[in-house]
Amino acid sequence: MNVAERYMRRAIQLAERGRHRVMPNPLVGCILVKDDEVVAEGWHDHIGGLHAEQMAIADAESKSVATRGTTAYVTLEPCNHFGRTPPCTEALLWAGVSKVVIGAMDPNPTVRGDGARTLEESGVEVVTGVLEAECESQMEEFIHWCRERRPLVTLKASTDAKGRIDGDSSKPAVRFSSASSLRMAHEIRADSMAILVGVGTVIRDDPSLTVRGPEIDPREQPTRVVVDPNDRTPEDCRLMVDGEAPTLLIQSSEYDSSGDERHVERIVIPEGEIPIARILDMLGDMGLQSLLVEGGLDTWSRFLSEKMVDRARICVSDIDLGGDGPTFDKKSLSESGLIRVSEEKVRGDSIEWWTRERN
Repeated sequence: MNVAERYMRRAIQLAERGRHRVMPNPLVGCILVKDDEVVAEGWHDHIGGLHAEQMAIADAESKSVATRGTTAYVTLEPCNHFGRTPPCTEALLWAGVSKVVIGAMDPNPTVRGDGARTLEESGVEVVTGVLEAECESQMEEFIHWCRERRPLVTLKASTDAKGRIDGDSSKPAVRFSSASSLRMAHEIRADSMAILVGVGTVIRDDPSLTVRGPEIDPREQPTRVVVDPNDRTPEDCRLMVDGEAPTLLIQSSEYDSSGDERHVERIVIPEGEIPIARILDMLGDMGLQSLLVEGGLDTWSRFLSEKMVDRARICVSDIDLGGDGPTFDKKSLSESGLIRVSEEKVRGDSIEWWTRERN
């Protein structure tokens, strides 16, 4: 590993400190180096907070360290537009940074290389592509949305030892994954801007679909999305009654929404079998960069059969629910173009991660 890669890896480590809290912005880290010594560090900590470059400059100021002539290592191309904060290019130029080393270029159409170009035109030396793959992987959801204008889709499924996803349907649903697996599931929710289920899951489980455990403030809870073509969502279910998070009902016909709470929105896609691609296009247009598909079996099958899943997390419990409940066949994952990349044991559960093969 050369010196530039070593410094960029430190910037990547810093970026992780903002996980769960910066959406829809990407994770970004930055360090300032002078005379082969790291003199300041920064990261984008939360939505609305300082960007990584701005925090690094503020860190230097708090230490009374001169920033003129420093080299900045930043995991994402500095922005050159006004958003919640002023452009980072202006901050770097004001600080007198003489060289900027960039991990990943920003594919956002509001940037498109303009940050690097502005710095170069102002006399700053710019180097790009240092640990680019690692930087892009860390901000995968943001990169995917910028390029595809659709959310990155993660499928999350849990089965018993025989592949069943439910026991006796005449009885209340039973939780069979371990507490450790449940904590991991909430980490995945915290990494998602939206969580989607079919209406059958709402009727059977009455889920809240909120993040519990991981700290996500000040960003909002993920948007809860229900695919409900025929208006079967119970009016007294949690998604309709509680306002912890926005609820989006996707339907195929107009229905009376006069009694809906303020957090509930209905969107009509006038097709009986609502195409998955249409749903993803709509969510992408809403700026939702990551989608977690939580259930149920019919919804998983549709996303997989249309090859719309980018990665999957499958939890297989050692518990046998018994009975003849519905089962999930993992062959559908490979048939959809996914490959298993890892497996770990967690308190009696086997956690498998699958991802789409890349050309």
